[in-house]
Amino acid sequence: MSTCDRAAVVSRRAFPAVLLALSAVLAGCSGAGVPERAAGGSAARLSPPEQSTAPPGPTAPAVSQVAQRLIPARGRYFGISTLETPWSPQETDMVAQRAGVRPNLLEYFAKWNEGYRRDAVDAAYQQGAVPLLTWEPWGSVAAGTEQPQYALAEISNGRHDAYIRRFAQDVKAHGRPVIVRFAHEMNGTWFPWAERRNGNSAGEYVEAWRHVHDIFTEVGVRNVAWQWSPNILRTVEKVRLQPLYPGDEYVDIIGLSGYSKHEMRAADVFEPALKEMQAFTRRPVLIAETGARPGDDKALWIADFFTWLRGRPDVIGFVWFERSVEQGGKHDWRFAETPETQNAFRGGLAGLELADAPGGEPVPSG
Repeated sequence: MSTCDRAAVVSRRAFPAVLLALSAVLAGCSGAGVPERAAGGSAARLSPPEQSTAPPGPTAPAVSQVAQRLIPARGRYFGISTLETPWSPQETDMVAQRAGVRPNLLEYFAKWNEGYRRDAVDAAYQQGAVPLLTWEPWGSVAAGTEQPQYALAEISNGRHDAYIRRFAQDVKAHGRPVIVRFAHEMNGTWFPWAERRNGNSAGEYVEAWRHVHDIFTEVGVRNVAWQWSPNILRTVEKVRLQPLYPGDEYVDIIGLSGYSKHEMRAADVFEPALKEMQAFTRRPVLIAETGARPGDDKALWIADFFTWLRGRPDVIGFVWFERSVEQGGKHDWRFAETPETQNAFRGGLAGLELADAPGGEPVPSG
């Protein structure tokens, strides 16, 4: 979760023993430059994943033209977030070597005291990847959840309009397509744009989202695909998602942040939220952040994640939070943490068809 990794402990409860499933993955995915599974590693345990697909949904407004360009007709996005993504091609090259293929989507973060950065978008396209900007309406991480100047009502009442309009104008002037993930994980309690924090009230999140979106529309921005991205649902979460949804007229792509905690399978992490969201939207899904905490079951969860993903054609891709504690992660979320986890990731990715990343040609503004 970038500034917000909230995932906690991967459970140590044993899976039913299905050794062959993961053994096949680990045995067959050690390629050039990738270490073999360490001798004496923990026994592979994998429970059969659920195979599910999104049912047909009601007719919804068409996504924007730029979203039609960015949503793959075939294949998936393999995205990463690293400490220096997308400014460091060396980090992207390192991830590509470890994963066996190059990522085709690069995520980065910007707070509301930062302007639009052309260099970030250009760097992503120069590396053959689509840029995903997580745009966070706050001033600093250190100030925590109580930042009154960034309360939702302050956004809706126009306090930040000059900044928003200038940002929108710069996006438009640049013209290159970008996915904007605005005010993510709003159903949690760890950001000042949550309705349970910072003096906010019910209904104000949607008002703030629509206000920002409307300014972009007024400016004439046509090169942004909007992503609405809550956190996954767990038993401790009491917030329902539909009241936080701005509506299909304001959203092109939906997403999730979901890290392994006590769940046994990837389906246990993502399906509860996806099921709830499918009750009110059928927008395509891009998992905006995921990873797994270190532990004996990490490689198992990674292998199961790819099996689950292949059974979800509505999920157009994912972003792996490839950061250690030293690189800003609350835990070491990296798929390359150990030879075993790296092999599981590389093997799973090898069985996934990746999309051809669209070019970054500017979108006509007229």
